[in-house]
Amino acid sequence: MRAINTRFVARLLLLLAACGTGGCGSYVAHRMAQAPNTYPSWLAPRARVILSFQDQFLTNFPAQFADVGPPQARLHYRVVEPGEYHFGVTSTNWLDRGRRQYQFNFRADVPGGTNVWTRNPRGTVVLLHGYGVAEFAMAPWALRLAQEGWRCVLVDLRGHGESTGATIYFGIKEARDMSQLLDVLANRGELVQPVAAIGESYGASLALRWKTTDTRVDRVVAIAPYAVLSNAVLNIFHEYALCLPKSLPKAGLKKLPAVLGVQPDELDTTTVLARHPVVGLFVAAGEDKVTPIADVQKLFEAAAPGSKLITVSEATHETVSYFFSELSSPVLSWLGTNAPRAR
Repeated sequence: MRAINTRFVARLLLLLAACGTGGCGSYVAHRMAQAPNTYPSWLAPRARVILSFQDQFLTNFPAQFADVGPPQARLHYRVVEPGEYHFGVTSTNWLDRGRRQYQFNFRADVPGGTNVWTRNPRGTVVLLHGYGVAEFAMAPWALRLAQEGWRCVLVDLRGHGESTGATIYFGIKEARDMSQLLDVLANRGELVQPVAAIGESYGASLALRWKTTDTRVDRVVAIAPYAVLSNAVLNIFHEYALCLPKSLPKAGLKKLPAVLGVQPDELDTTTVLARHPVVGLFVAAGEDKVTPIADVQKLFEAAAPGSKLITVSEATHETVSYFFSELSSPVLSWLGTNAPRAR
């Protein structure tokens, strides 16, 4: 089983313990930019979402690596080829101390059998996970889409999972990382056009940013992207760490642009789309407390004509990616596949 959570609360607990009065904002900003995979796992809060699937979901597909930069990093990725995986999902939820908890159980035949697309994929889909997790968070989508003919690439973003990189840049450097990953895939004969990017949360905002910089990216699906980074961070703080002083994340956010060497608005997805509107499929969650519907609506309105917005009314920020019964058909249609919904 794998846990899905938004882990800024873990970092804030560490910050509160270590931060003195002098230079607190700079310290917090550096911790915000620190690679999530360098934090001890015991700092993570209790997960509200559990993903249950076989280890073969990942281990059946060999690990590969791509060197990117600057700043230098080594990205860990896996390629999931088209095949017949008999993918399916069931879910359950319950209340624990007044908060709803979720478990999604995924099943698939791995390794899968061949299908009509195994030797001739429809294209390539790069799957981009959220903050603080890794490739496993998008593994169910890889098998679902591979079943419909897409060669899927699961990647650990810099500073996440098994990838290296001491600092994260909230998409500013990561967009170039993804373009360099496409170069590596092309050199290894693993890139088939057209190319699509599907991301959730942090990965969704990255997918939109990446499309503005790389003409090879044809289609984008942005699931619960953040519009303004500082608003998303404060929403996470309110949702997960209300007992801590609000001055802590605010001080860090004020210093974060200087730590990363960028202008403040460069961290916001609204700025990206205002400068270069792109066409995308936007997905909002009706119960999202981190990137509310209004924020996703704002991005949709800033996007280029031809974009679409759908809402999954009962989903939260952490769960919306796994509502396959609501998302499979629109996502497959957006990618150009007329396939039935996953059961």
